[in-house]
Amino acid sequence: MAPVAERVILQQFAKVPEPGRVKTRMLVQLSAEDACALHEELVRWTCETLHESALGTVELWVAGDAGHPLLRDCASLGQLTLRRQSGADLGERMRLALNDGLARADRVLLVGSDCPALTGSYLQKALAALDDADLVLGPALDGGYVLIGARKPVDAVFVDVGWGSSRVLTETRERARAAAITVTELQPLRDIDRPEDLPHWQALRQRGRVRR
Repeated sequence: MAPVAERVILQQFAKVPEPGRVKTRMLVQLSAEDACALHEELVRWTCETLHESALGTVELWVAGDAGHPLLRDCASLGQLTLRRQSGADLGERMRLALNDGLARADRVLLVGSDCPALTGSYLQKALAALDDADLVLGPALDGGYVLIGARKPVDAVFVDVGWGSSRVLTETRERARAAAITVTELQPLRDIDRPEDLPHWQALRQRGRVRR
């Protein structure tokens, strides 16, 4: 049997930090530079979580300039493959990334860079859920999801979804049901997207990473 690291791929989606173009919902409270710095912190935090989980090969899927210093920082954390996102919208970009991973591994988990509440144990639960389901979702409290994982292509769940709306999770469920794709959902977690989310990030940062 192949080692776990060769059978599981952990994909992280991240935008290259550009002031005024990342964490834009924070701009009512933070400057463009501070919002960008927050984005960088969250990207690093998530990348560290994936590496420390030791559950599989880590890939950073980037939208933007792949030569940015932030990406070199992430690469210095350990073995990391840098890949470029492609596709017309978020759904297509996720679909293409997942399918690329599934061509090389048995199971793929894809996460964003906005949920520092993700832990190694949460990722383990997601992988375990794929023992019995085609698709696993980690719901976000805002109506989207912070994690999506699959053991086979699930193209139907990325079609005609209102990305960025509060109906993303509901519509994903509906697409899965219509396509007879079995789904397991994990405990909802909070994204750090809006000013009201900042106290949760500050509390997490003060406590330090949960190493499990």
